[in-house]
Amino acid sequence: MRLASVAFVVRDYDEAIRYFVDMLGFGLAEDSDLGGGKRWVRVAPPGGGVNLVLAVAVGDEQVDATGKAAGGRVAFFLEVGDFRATYDAMRTRGVAFREEPRRETYGWVVVFADLYGNQWDLIETRA
Repeated sequence: MRLASVAFVVRDYDEAIRYFVDMLGFGLAEDSDLGGGKRWVRVAPPGGGVNLVLAVAVGDEQVDATGKAAGGRVAFFLEVGDFRATYDAMRTRGVAFREEPRRETYGWVVVFADLYGNQWDLIETRA
């Protein structure tokens, strides 16, 4: 058993695809038209891992939940092999970092916010 995908609530498919692909370097794994304005869109981080299913918010409850994946806490964790190179590339592309990188007992980490305000950790763990 493995966790294959996680729903990620977005305002708009295309703006979310641009963010994940152009800003974070994810790949577009799938973009299928389901009719009626709905699409099945999956983005995947380079190197594998859990896919995000981009789901356009429908109704007030989902719209209100956009950007609040963990109630203001870090909700997503991107683990990378070369922290400095990844951080520099993401910063150059305009990713909104909330702090300066810091060294913790487990490795390097920095918090950033995605286009909706969800908090993410960019991490390189110690070997």
